[in-house]
Amino acid sequence: MTASPTILWFRQDLRLHDQPALVAAAGAGPVIPVYILDDESPGDWRMGAAQRWWLHHSLIALAKDLDDLGSRLILRRGHAVEILRALMDESGATEVHAIRHYEPWWRRAEQMLEDCLNLHDGNHLARPELVTTGSGRPFRIYSAFWKGLQEHLPPEYPLDPPKAVTAPAHWPTSEKLADWSLLPTKPDWSTGFDEDWIPGEATARERMAEFGEKAVAYDTARNMPSEEGSSRLSPHLHFGEISVRAVWHSLARHGDTETFRKELAWRDFTDGVVMALPDYADHNGRDAFDKMPWRTGAEAQADLTAWQQGRTGYPIVDAGMRQLWATGWMHNRVRMIAASFLIKHLLIDWREGERWFWDCLVDADYGNNAVNWQWVGGTGIDSNMFGRIMAPLSQSEKFDAGDYIRQWVPELKNVGDAAIHDPDEAGCRPKDYPAKIIGHREGRERALAAAKTMRG
Repeated sequence: MTASPTILWFRQDLRLHDQPALVAAAGAGPVIPVYILDDESPGDWRMGAAQRWWLHHSLIALAKDLDDLGSRLILRRGHAVEILRALMDESGATEVHAIRHYEPWWRRAEQMLEDCLNLHDGNHLARPELVTTGSGRPFRIYSAFWKGLQEHLPPEYPLDPPKAVTAPAHWPTSEKLADWSLLPTKPDWSTGFDEDWIPGEATARERMAEFGEKAVAYDTARNMPSEEGSSRLSPHLHFGEISVRAVWHSLARHGDTETFRKELAWRDFTDGVVMALPDYADHNGRDAFDKMPWRTGAEAQADLTAWQQGRTGYPIVDAGMRQLWATGWMHNRVRMIAASFLIKHLLIDWREGERWFWDCLVDADYGNNAVNWQWVGGTGIDSNMFGRIMAPLSQSEKFDAGDYIRQWVPELKNVGDAAIHDPDEAGCRPKDYPAKIIGHREGRERALAAAKTMRG
């Protein structure tokens, strides 16, 4: 008698190595791997355009890897819970295996499937609900979280993939990836993505191996936009093409890599935040900011558009925003500068920037994106003080961003090192490059005055 198949539900865990749900499903008998494009459950937080580009290519890579194991990837579109129930009826499957997720819509879906769903840990260093305060609550301060995480480190060693996956007696029908229209066409704004990225597990593992030697210098190199000091692993981690514990253990033979490991732990921390506060992406972590007089209206909208297009007159900000549009990614230091500029210099609600990043970033995690924006804005439960306003011009000079600016703002390619960070002040701003939309001192004073009204 042939065993009934088991459904393997892929989400942001598009890999075969260190895939505990795959290992468990393969050990139970025939497996039906499925990916469901669910734009209904997330509501307003359905996947952004840049992520869809990545997903298209990542699913192609995953399908090929599964084919090499004698299996295939079934594609369905719709409400995930309804699709999985229908697949179980079609195939006779009685169980679903999946890796645990922490976005609020996935937690709701997991609860609705608890009668048949077997959840596995695989996307974190440690399950966020296990890293808690003495009273059993999730940590709200990262430094305390990092200290608490030490009790759970090192993480478990990554699992090897199965050597083969048993196919079911009958395969359910699959939709065609091309019919999902995940790639942009009119216009195709993704040409720079193809130059920068190759989605898929194979590339993720190559990047991990290449970064090992650089990780010891990460503490300094990560702040230098003109250097390649970042791991470039963030979209691969976001889509689960590589596990965080695989990256952690790959660093073991490379000396002191604590700074980068703390960045990996930050991802766990942000999932713990949204586990405790599911609507953190929509609401201020500090209630006082509900009274903040953010700018609105036509002038503010024009400033927002200038920021989105990289036309603010601040070269470091504009370089970052143009890099984001062209490649779906932005250097980490520049992300903070650009975010601070929008919130404080332009006094525009952090949620406007958060939404733009969600649509434009290939690595836009729900928790990471929300926590990072609220950290920069001073609105979060663990955040920078609102009064600490980054000075983009001095930041640009401090971190030697000249070559980075010339790469992404071609209008400034012939400006020398002494003037590249502030060509306006140096009196050599090219005619085709905009003047500053607001002065640094003016923007700072306006932001501080607005913050005072919350207390008044």
